[in-house]
Amino acid sequence: MTAPTAPRAADADAGVPPRRGPVDLPGPEGDNSIAREPLWYAYGAGDDAPEVPPWTWVPQPPPDTHVPPPPPRGGGPRETLPLGTHDRLAALPYPGPPSGAARGPGAAEPVGDRLGRALVTAFGPQRREPENPYNDHRPYASPRCLFPVHAFVDGGAGMPWRLLEPDRHALTGTREAPAENIVLTGRYTSVPPAYQWFRGSLIAIELGFVLRALSLGLELFDVPARLRLPGPDAHALLPALGLDDAWAWSLPFVVELGDGGAPTGGGAHIDGAGPAPGPPAHLARTDPALDALIRVNREQTYDSADSADSAPAPLTTAVPAGLGPSATAPDWAELLWRRHSGRMPRALHGMSGRRAPVPAEALDSAARWLSVPPPGPELAQAFDLLTTTAVVQGVDGQTDGVHRLRDGAAHLLRADPTAAERLEERYGYGVSPVNGCGIRDAPLTVFLSVRTRELFERLGTAGWGAVQHAAGWAAHGLCLSAAASGHFARPVRAFQEIPTQRVLGLAPDEMIVLSVVVGVPQDTGGALLDLRL
Repeated sequence: MTAPTAPRAADADAGVPPRRGPVDLPGPEGDNSIAREPLWYAYGAGDDAPEVPPWTWVPQPPPDTHVPPPPPRGGGPRETLPLGTHDRLAALPYPGPPSGAARGPGAAEPVGDRLGRALVTAFGPQRREPENPYNDHRPYASPRCLFPVHAFVDGGAGMPWRLLEPDRHALTGTREAPAENIVLTGRYTSVPPAYQWFRGSLIAIELGFVLRALSLGLELFDVPARLRLPGPDAHALLPALGLDDAWAWSLPFVVELGDGGAPTGGGAHIDGAGPAPGPPAHLARTDPALDALIRVNREQTYDSADSADSAPAPLTTAVPAGLGPSATAPDWAELLWRRHSGRMPRALHGMSGRRAPVPAEALDSAARWLSVPPPGPELAQAFDLLTTTAVVQGVDGQTDGVHRLRDGAAHLLRADPTAAERLEERYGYGVSPVNGCGIRDAPLTVFLSVRTRELFERLGTAGWGAVQHAAGWAAHGLCLSAAASGHFARPVRAFQEIPTQRVLGLAPDEMIVLSVVVGVPQDTGGALLDLRL
């Protein structure tokens, strides 16, 4: 182990705790967190002086030039998902009691119809914004609206898996019996190569977003379910989904429907599959970053996940207790419609915001949503290792500065009325003729961080994926909280990490997993085309 050194003067001036990790991760001062991602993984795994992978600095085409592979299309008959889900959600008051739909309109619907409505709630397109360069918009955030995570539902009675196609409002494939399992997995090649190794984290974070979105849909429509994390043989399920490029997909999550008993449909459990195959040999030459991130993903298994004595974790509530009513979203349909990541006029990029007083309720709601752990002991343990730090300004009853959010409340760490402005200076997409940036005006910018060495000591290599999933779960809750307060919430990873650590008072061995900018939106006057069914 490298001996800790004394903090630099700049660290001490900013109130940063003394170092307890590496002297410095490699990379130029102020480098962005995306380039440092593989270094954090290596450090967490025990390397005190990780070397920058040679492919880190290889020039890549701009992300806007990336053409993702065509979306998977299921084969066989197409079953239309139930219509009128928007009306059902509009009848459910926000925040309302959990599983409110079971007592509202449609309470007598068959469980298959309620499952279909839960899938629409989680994945169904909400709107198209003609002036937005990224379309369509669903109830959860996704980088560039790529939505690389897909859901598959079994056809029952051993039938092949059916593909959920939200744009077609359908499940495609043969169904012989009620569904018993849902599989969630993400396609790495959907994300631009310019993100290099960070493509792995983007998929893992979005799996956390999707898990909470699906948990909410299942909860609202009273469909009990349980989560089974990837076990040692989870890779064998990918080809069973009918994927020609199964190597390019992440290890699957299995959501077992029902509240007990062993699942039998869809082939969710495959025994004797042998070791996970590596990525194709050509990737090491043509896309070494993709090759490396896939190899890391295949290590993100939970050794007890498929053992006989390991029960899947029930999906408990995705909604915090004690929420007050929303002045802007009286029901769940309106809340999901209002979720957005900040808008710009005239097809410009970025986010626009304005400075305005914010009621204390907005911060209270955010802290409550951020305090709900994901399901299962492994993800909950990773969630507990996350530190949540927020730069707050203009919130009634709160001092402008850096706060720690924990146990559903905000605690002042350091008064600093300049913190938001300093954060914007360290953001990778500042104000320009083609880009907006509302960070200096944002009432709340939240950072989820973790000490990767401690993470690996507690959870092994699976901790890397688990903490990304937990961060996505938490951030999606913050997005819903912002919508309820009439704000936008933009998940980002474009802050320069080292200077940002100093603004927040984080130790140098704390990796920023994800950030979310919560802002007061400006009206762009652009159209919002309603896609809800």
